[in-house]
Amino acid sequence: MTSKEPLDNATIHDLQEDSPSNTSGNRPFTDVAGVYASRRKVLKGGLTFAAASFFAAPMAFAAKGGKPGPNGAVGQFKQNGLISFDPVLIADGSGPVPAISADYDYQVLIPWGTAIEPGTSDYTGNPVTRPTAAEQAKQIGIGHDGMWFFPDNGSNERGVLCINHEFGRNTHLNLASDLDAVDRGSSSPSLIPNSLEAVLRSQNAHGVGVVEIYNNSGTWELDVASNKNRRIHVNTPVAFSGPVAADHPLLNTGAQPRGTVNNCANGYTPWGTYLTCEENFNGYFGDESAVLDLGGESPAWIGSWSPTEEQERYGFSSRGFDYGWERFDPRFDLSQASSLQETNRFGWVVEIDPMAPNSAPVKRTALGRFKHEGVALTVGQGGRAVAYMGDDQRFDYIYKFVSDDNWQAMRAQGKSPLDHGKLYAARFNDDGSGDWLELTIANPALDARFSSQEEVLVYARIAADIVGATPMNRPEWTTVAPNGDVYCALTNNSRRQPEQEDSANPLQANSDGHIIRWHDSEQHTGTTFDWEIFIISDDTQEDGDERTFGDPDGLWVDPDGRLFIQTDGGQKKGLNNQMLVCSTFDGPNDPTDPGKLDVRRLFTGVSSDEITGITVTPDRRIMFINTQHPGNGDPTRTNFPAATDGVTIPRDCTIVITRKDGGIIGS
Repeated sequence: MTSKEPLDNATIHDLQEDSPSNTSGNRPFTDVAGVYASRRKVLKGGLTFAAASFFAAPMAFAAKGGKPGPNGAVGQFKQNGLISFDPVLIADGSGPVPAISADYDYQVLIPWGTAIEPGTSDYTGNPVTRPTAAEQAKQIGIGHDGMWFFPDNGSNERGVLCINHEFGRNTHLNLASDLDAVDRGSSSPSLIPNSLEAVLRSQNAHGVGVVEIYNNSGTWELDVASNKNRRIHVNTPVAFSGPVAADHPLLNTGAQPRGTVNNCANGYTPWGTYLTCEENFNGYFGDESAVLDLGGESPAWIGSWSPTEEQERYGFSSRGFDYGWERFDPRFDLSQASSLQETNRFGWVVEIDPMAPNSAPVKRTALGRFKHEGVALTVGQGGRAVAYMGDDQRFDYIYKFVSDDNWQAMRAQGKSPLDHGKLYAARFNDDGSGDWLELTIANPALDARFSSQEEVLVYARIAADIVGATPMNRPEWTTVAPNGDVYCALTNNSRRQPEQEDSANPLQANSDGHIIRWHDSEQHTGTTFDWEIFIISDDTQEDGDERTFGDPDGLWVDPDGRLFIQTDGGQKKGLNNQMLVCSTFDGPNDPTDPGKLDVRRLFTGVSSDEITGITVTPDRRIMFINTQHPGNGDPTRTNFPAATDGVTIPRDCTIVITRKDGGIIGS
């Protein structure tokens, strides 16, 4: 980047996401993992710890060594009945358009700008126009990320797709005439919206899309006329439920709560609702009163706002991620008197009923406030709802929520299972054991810091600091396997020093990430667990290794035990970001190399994109994934999903994947 090149807000987003705000001094995961690795002995050059080091009965699949389910694959590479497709080769995975296994096909669905209501036109990537703010509120948003498919009465042909719209660059959403170049004290100016219209266009492109889709003779389409279609964005009225009510002093601004933003990954409930997760919400706030002081040793922002201890822990700053919303929307102006309460209204898991288009999204405060990457909800002992969540920032934590009672009984009583329960943060120990540390005001250490349980939940990060949770390498998606094992992607952490290594985060300057798995006691509801490292991405980088990947992000384990891995970051060997499939069964299962897991590349995206979002039809013969920020919005890198013309603006979109023989996806 030259000194004259404008600094885009998405670049600042990445830089600030990479900067830790955890100053607790808690023993980090890499320190634990270093001790653990010395005891368990990593098979260097392989993908997993030795099979002999794997934990005993509670961790092992019941189907270990046998057929895992009724939909196993067939073929010359059949192993545990899971995977048989021919992978995308490294040589084919770096182009301006996606590549997919020769055994599969793909189709594009609902790119950014697709109209979801009759009478609204589509935006198709014209480089000299952009949707108006009003149009964008009736179109598919930008930054396609987590999503889930809710079938119509169990149908494999029709249902409602809920899809997150995480973030969009100022330069992508707006024309040059909509932006000002502002000196932000660095070598490059920042491009900031210069009107309320430009801010509203950006706000309306964020949030969630709820759309009905259907299979029309083999081609999936959006049902524009469906009454279920709606956009939930930054200005949509929302409700709060659980221990922290909207009128609590930490949330109450005197105005109706509105909006959800930076909607990253997701979850879904057994009662048929969608869970969307607010991640880097801090970056949308800034101090409009601040001016740049160049008189000191380094540039500094001077204004009427200064962060509280709590705001510093959550990463708020005078400039945010340079979205510039504070210039025209007082809600996002940190210099306003109610800014503390407004900032506390974001950072939650939000529940949406896809079949009730007039219902308000509900922020479930019992699940705690932090930078939620996603939530994997499962049913534990006694039918209790259990949610696993990662806080996606360097040196932050993994959390668990357990409902107080059987989820069906609670709903029969008119209670939400997500409003009543206990929140925990994870501590990983050297010997492969772990503890779930309860975040409750009954803990004397928390009682000494906080005035109420509500405050503990609003500032869950600080509560986890105090109880001694283990700082992790950017916890991303979590997923629960059929046998109860829980997987979490730790995407990377280049900031760790040797003294910060631990057994669960064993690498210094871990630029490629790894995946960890654990098994809770008492069928997810206990306060202890056993854990191990499943894959270290760095170990997949040997020359000629077709399985190479880095920066694992999206995860999903299917009912047969296939783990789908999606990536977001610089891939080795010139690859674009990708989706891979591997077996979660114990022991070696690659017939070409008995020392490794069988990991195969199913799909690669386009230049500068992220592969994310994953959901399937009930029969698992249709899969939906997303490509986010293809080409970073630069038409000279790619024009996808349009034809390659060097002009059309690339657009986030959903990819529909099918197997040519009609089989189970991943087989």
